[in-house]
Amino acid sequence: MEAPVQPLTYGRYLRVPELLSLQARLSEAHDELQFIVVHQVFELWFKLALFELETARQHLDRDQLDEAARLLHRSTTVLRTATSALDVLETMRPWDFLEFRSRLKPASGFQSRQFRELEFLSGLKDPRYLRNFESDPEDWAALQRRLQEPSLWDAFVGVLQRRGLPADDEPRLLEALIRVLRESGSELNRLCEALVEYDETLALWRYRHLLMVERVIGARPGTGAEDVHRAFQDSRDYFTGVSYLRDTLSKRCFPLLWEARTFVERD
Repeated sequence: MEAPVQPLTYGRYLRVPELLSLQARLSEAHDELQFIVVHQVFELWFKLALFELETARQHLDRDQLDEAARLLHRSTTVLRTATSALDVLETMRPWDFLEFRSRLKPASGFQSRQFRELEFLSGLKDPRYLRNFESDPEDWAALQRRLQEPSLWDAFVGVLQRRGLPADDEPRLLEALIRVLRESGSELNRLCEALVEYDETLALWRYRHLLMVERVIGARPGTGAEDVHRAFQDSRDYFTGVSYLRDTLSKRCFPLLWEARTFVERD
């Protein structure tokens, strides 16, 4: 006789028992639980952002610009929400973190595969980061795939080309973007604004993250210092986590969209 089918409940649908079993502390430090929860939440938001950005790219490939812009706005909101979780981490005092920080080495947020996927999908493709995932074939393969696949920017340039706008090289592409930015209210203009808003929000995430790190550990080397050195062995040395994070603040996913604004004039 078959067992009766249990009705779907909130807990079963969301797998709440499994979810709540994943916060395994390595110490008795009070603040370690909030540290784990916040970072797990980050990864969930990154998962959703990747899903929405991938779908936005598909809409771009189909010339469904308003739908692409809508999902870009959603991705922006996801990143803003993730950034707001840094407020919780900032309630942790330096000495609270020191209670369990040594137990984390060599684990570090630098090793977040999903954040690197977000960067690569957004057009910030830097193969040096793969050096830190060579010991995990699954993560390495996922990032290698992201390096090889078209980015959001590639999909956007494809839209411009199909619309007959010059986009064969950077000077002609910049000229096309200036023209689009002057077309207030057009589909392409709204899409450009959605891309810039997303790019700005990612930059704000970096800045808030830097401030949080400075507030909690000051200029100490990060727990992932060895990973930073491994990734950028052919570049300058980063003596602290803060110095590396500060250098990332100038990153832009769509630099030509920012540059084009310099040359927009009123009729």
